[in-house]
Amino acid sequence: MKETTQEILQKDAKDYLPVYGGRYGIALDHGKGVKVYDNDGKEYVDFLGGIAVNVLGHGYPALVEAVSRQAAQMIHCSNLFYTRVQADAAAKLVALSGLGKAFFANSGAEANEGAIKAARKYAHMTDPDKSQIITAWNSFHGRTLATLTATGQPHYQEGCGPLPAGFDYVHYNDIEELESMMSDKTCAVMLETVQGEGGVYPPKGDYLKQVRALCDKYGALLILDEVQAGMGRCGTFFAYDTYGVKPDIVTLAKGLAGGVPIGAFLCTDEVAKAFHPGDHGTTFGGNPLACAAANVVIDTISQPDFLAHVKEIAAYFRGKLEALAAKYPELVKEVRGQGLLLGMELAKPGTPAVDDCRANGVIINCTMGNVLRFVPPLIITESDVDTVVAALDAALGRM
Repeated sequence: MKETTQEILQKDAKDYLPVYGGRYGIALDHGKGVKVYDNDGKEYVDFLGGIAVNVLGHGYPALVEAVSRQAAQMIHCSNLFYTRVQADAAAKLVALSGLGKAFFANSGAEANEGAIKAARKYAHMTDPDKSQIITAWNSFHGRTLATLTATGQPHYQEGCGPLPAGFDYVHYNDIEELESMMSDKTCAVMLETVQGEGGVYPPKGDYLKQVRALCDKYGALLILDEVQAGMGRCGTFFAYDTYGVKPDIVTLAKGLAGGVPIGAFLCTDEVAKAFHPGDHGTTFGGNPLACAAANVVIDTISQPDFLAHVKEIAAYFRGKLEALAAKYPELVKEVRGQGLLLGMELAKPGTPAVDDCRANGVIINCTMGNVLRFVPPLIITESDVDTVVAALDAALGRM
């Protein structure tokens, strides 16, 4: 007999560590395309996409087929062995990025841990005291101790001390403050190409190019965290391509395998010299199942027609959101973002709008208390946008 939603929630409350605040009180059962269905059969248009993960939506045929085929063939074999799917995925990412080497982990936090480790090890080869890593306030880089420290949001760090040393913070988009913080002891500057969890802030003007120039001036590495902004979400395969810069290290996760857990960091051949056999590794990272999924996602998203669709539908969606901002000027402060990583900042808390939309069959998200965030599957259509905007219009009207 099928369990009721209430029974599922009660079981979870009894046995699961209560670390997820504000859970939505529904149990999802399955998905198809850009829609998901809960345990009671109710349909929702999913404009959260597993928080920027389900880039090809749910049940994408080629992805399902690849995962099913690979699961039957081999799920895991450890990195003591080579696999074709891992070699293929690495080769594709290296070619697309123009960087030199790839490493596969299991998550965005692990990818960022690897990036931090690579930067420190590279700097140590020339100067053991060159260890400062500068990140941005309101950034989010993960929940391990090092990535938690890199995250410029103190409330995530409370009770976790002592934290790793050597991290400093500046305000995103403030190039003067960044330069005042840098010296020849700066190992790396680590930024999200577009800040996601911190309220959806894209770089302004030539900010990233100026950061790149400062890194070159002080002999520091530029690390770009594209865990949320990458994989086509900004309309280019790597978000940094949108802004005309190239990092020394870039990190990926979330959408990389369309829902199968995987993370990656890519680095230049020069940075890769810091690593030797035994210096880094993982049991599960880059396993055949995850890489088989990643190959499908990489092949699909990297197609020019696919990326053109992302740009077109993002422009359409943004135009609709800006029309709502004009309709509710006292409620909507700003619409911002890049591609299909969009935010709508409200003048009051956003949770009521999220709850209202969900009650009417639309899933969105709120971050930083008052920023409605939209990170839908990249396959959305104008019809999907119209459905979401209608629900959001009604929710804002009731607010």
